Amino acid sequence: MADLFEKIKENRGPLGKYAKEAHGYFAFPKLEGELNNRMTFRGKEVLQWSLNNYLGLGNHPEIRKVDEEASKEWGLAYPMGARMMSGNTSYHEQLEEELAEFESKEASILLNFGYQGMLSAIDSLLDRNDVVVYDAESHACILDGLRLHQGKRFVYQHNDMESLEKMLEKATKITDKTKGAILVITEGVFGMSGNEGNLKAIVGLKEKFSFRLFVDDAHGFGTMGPTGAGTGEKQGCQDGVDIYFGTFAKAMASIGGFIAANEDVVDYLRYNMRSQVYAKSLPMPLVIGNLKRLEMLKNSPEIREKLWTIANSLQKGLKENGFNLGTTTTQVTPVILDGGIPEATNLTVDLRENYGLFCSIVIYPVVPKGIIMLRLIPTAMHTLEDVEYTINTFKEVKAKLANGDYQSETVASV
Repeated sequence: MADLFEKIKENRGPLGKYAKEAHGYFAFPKLEGELNNRMTFRGKEVLQWSLNNYLGLGNHPEIRKVDEEASKEWGLAYPMGARMMSGNTSYHEQLEEELAEFESKEASILLNFGYQGMLSAIDSLLDRNDVVVYDAESHACILDGLRLHQGKRFVYQHNDMESLEKMLEKATKITDKTKGAILVITEGVFGMSGNEGNLKAIVGLKEKFSFRLFVDDAHGFGTMGPTGAGTGEKQGCQDGVDIYFGTFAKAMASIGGFIAANEDVVDYLRYNMRSQVYAKSLPMPLVIGNLKRLEMLKNSPEIREKLWTIANSLQKGLKENGFNLGTTTTQVTPVILDGGIPEATNLTVDLRENYGLFCSIVIYPVVPKGIIMLRLIPTAMHTLEDVEYTINTFKEVKAKLANGDYQSETVASV
């Protein structure tokens, strides 16, 4: 018989096995100071490209003022209890109404956390007679929700409509027998690659198949479309998105999330979504703060325009200098290089220590072996000077990588 703790000690997981070398530097780093384009890492100022604070609202003076006043007035305890029992307020309902209107849906429900909410929504919506069809590159919150599903599930190749059609044909044969329903799940913006889910084409398949579409638009909410209502708005198919998920943790720079859909679906989720029925209500300062953030998102288009000025300049400059940005069509900017884990860590140390540039490093198993992904997150906080410096820096480290300067037998230690 094995001992649980011994099993854990001997198998730390694909990333956990590097914990001793990585912790505090490559993983769990501490960016300190005011949320801005420049922050402090290990006592040094760095130009950071790692915060999903897309619109710069996290440290906006108007936002900070509302957050502070709401905290003073309400504290973090109120309201106490779950929404269903004792934790409901008019402000919670106001935020839900405004979000639904913004997303052109009948109603919405607040979520304490995006990850938890997405997982729980999938669990609530499906029973064993239903079939779910999902994109192969779906986020972990979707995959973990699917693990709870007791019926059939089919995966289609990423953004491949021919593959999706084949899976829908399989799903239809099953639901014809079980009398169940079909739910298609994808993302609006895929947060690692930066490409968009092909929502318009998926909606078009409703002419041929009977299904409902659930879109996780965590990175698209607030950034995509003429008003920031998301990827469905950008692609002109928001009406065909049956269930829309957005998070407050990115463009809104806050905590929580929401699901918007027709009134019947939202009412069903209110009474059946276990992560909300059995969890304490969002604290009032977060609700008040998110009302202010939504107001700014709707009424200050210039901050979204600034984000896209930075994102477009960064991506244009990198492409012109021969960098591979994969398939991104959004603000998410992956820079893909060739190399193993030792090269990735040495390169990252060079960027942070010698160039004062901080970005996230992504390695196997998140990306295939032999690939280094440096993930840049442009925001409205950045400047065109930041963009120029970053492009010049990346040109230098790319040359060093090609020259073999970062080769070693072991992971870099700092």
